[in-house]
Amino acid sequence: MSEAPVRLEREALVVRLHVQPGAKRSQWAGCHGNALKLRVAAPAVEGKANEALVRFLAEFCGVPRSAIEILQGEASRTKRVRIATPDPQAVAVRVARYERPWHDMRIATPDPQAVAVRLATIASPVLSD
Repeated sequence: MSEAPVRLEREALVVRLHVQPGAKRSQWAGCHGNALKLRVAAPAVEGKANEALVRFLAEFCGVPRSAIEILQGEASRTKRVRIATPDPQAVAVRVARYERPWHDMRIATPDPQAVAVRLATIASPVLSD
């Protein structure tokens, strides 16, 4: 079985990402295989795409840039990123909104019941320490 795109740790969240550099703007773009896809508005030159990735994730998660650590894939589109946060579950809920089912259905804001159903389906592969 492949690893889940989101893994909860005690005070962090580890996310598997597929990063597409050189986009018009930085934004979530659904899934790519077993990773969440993220487009970044910076070229893959001299670490600029990684800097844009860290900046985007820090702003999106409401944490300082120093809380974002690229664990794997510095020079690759496939990355594992650790997001240090006192409330990793809340950040996981925000990140999970951008998975394929909601993205493909083009629902801007899912209703609370849809969130609960979707979280129930992704909670089983989410591993906790």
